[in-house]
Amino acid sequence: MSESLKIVFYTDSFLPAVDGVVTSILAFKKELENRGNQVHIVAVGNSETRKLVKHNKDITIVRGVKFNKYPQYIFSLTPFTASFKVRKFNPDILHLQTPFTVGLYGLMSSRINNYPAIGSFHTLFNKKEIIEEYLTSNEQMKKFLIKYSWKYLKYFYNKCDATVVPSESIKKYLANRKVKNINVIPNGIDVERFNPSKFSKPLRKTLLGKQNDNASIVLYLGRLSREKNVDVLINAASQLKAEKIKFVIGGTGPLLNKYKEMVANKGLGEKFKFVGFVNEKDLPSYYATADAVCLPSTFETQGIVSLEALASGTPVVGADYLALKNLIVNGKNGELFKPMSAKDCAIKIKKVINNKSSYKEPERTAKEYSIEKMTDKLLNLYVSTLNKEK
Repeated sequence: MSESLKIVFYTDSFLPAVDGVVTSILAFKKELENRGNQVHIVAVGNSETRKLVKHNKDITIVRGVKFNKYPQYIFSLTPFTASFKVRKFNPDILHLQTPFTVGLYGLMSSRINNYPAIGSFHTLFNKKEIIEEYLTSNEQMKKFLIKYSWKYLKYFYNKCDATVVPSESIKKYLANRKVKNINVIPNGIDVERFNPSKFSKPLRKTLLGKQNDNASIVLYLGRLSREKNVDVLINAASQLKAEKIKFVIGGTGPLLNKYKEMVANKGLGEKFKFVGFVNEKDLPSYYATADAVCLPSTFETQGIVSLEALASGTPVVGADYLALKNLIVNGKNGELFKPMSAKDCAIKIKKVINNKSSYKEPERTAKEYSIEKMTDKLLNLYVSTLNKEK
């Protein structure tokens, strides 16, 4: 494509939060700009967000209020304050990364100003567990959101010119609920940043602690919240007490103390290490230093963590559900286990740890999801959408 594009990303999830949505946005922005395109971000944030992006004139931050359970996440009250900058930027196309207040404002802007709009579906926000965990504790409001969230989802994405999903499983999931014009474009991975060369002996020594050098490391990275099913991993670990394995838990969330208590009650204190939030710059070393990554979640629309682990040469043990079953191939790049089964999870962890050298394809899998290849797909969608508008 010879002509450059001017693109606006709208997102309700942004720095200082570091999740799959934010990682995807920043990776695509960087690669799109490397190719000569201009990308402006409209995102919700607070004073900390503004400090992080104060030198970036191509990022507009709108004010919001924090979620109590997750103070790093912010809910926008005034997304319309970005309208002047967006009109001045004069975009070719809008990409609505989230369907909440900022994303909804982007959709309104696209209709009012006749901008084509692409919507991305990153998170199963309409699931009962997500609504209860993140949105409200009010019982009446829970019932309302559970009842109407699917109707809103269908409305939002069918008002977009096209919808982007990260996996075939999620495409099927949305198509069954009457969402139209769905395009599978997985989140891209920076395979230069995540690779086996980031293995760190000092980090391994720190993580293993008193255990000897022959012990293996099973890593979990992500939120410590209900939908991530970390309790399945802890219960699996209790069945692996005789194995020389250290379970490293990286991340924060409302269930942190509950999981620490659970580990203590099961007598697994020496088997676990909770390292808290892992800084972005340290992620490649964590992945490359681990012997396996375990993902018990049944809510993965794609799972950036799984791709980052595979790019680092580390096999993944994951729940056989939604996107993970499209990504993990038994005996090749990891193992799938029966969702919510601690027993099967333990069996598959043991299999991977005892046969790690036989898993030859983690990196090969990840390279198929390189940010370069995924940006090719995204640009093709932008161009085809613009051509339809002419």
